[in-house]
Amino acid sequence: MRTAKQRAAELKRLAAMPDQDIDMSDVPEITDWSGAVVGKFYRPVKQQVTLCIDADVLACFKSQGDKYQTAMNNALREHMMRGWGKVG
Repeated sequence: MRTAKQRAAELKRLAAMPDQDIDMSDVPEITDWSGAVVGKFYRPVKQQVTLCIDADVLACFKSQGDKYQTAMNNALREHMMRGWGKVG
């Protein structure tokens, strides 16, 4: 069993290695991506803001349960994805 220091040194050595020097001969090529899940490990960076929301809109979202901020974010994202607010 390697120590944490040995593992760190090995990872550093591998990270510095050029891609063409890495032996991938024992790694099978994936050709069927039908079971792949897009975005499974992607988590957008959150940014805290202060925002004034009409009281009735806030009450509507809060009435849906504890995850009202997530619901508001999802509604804004859906609106953004429809093309209203091009980001970038």
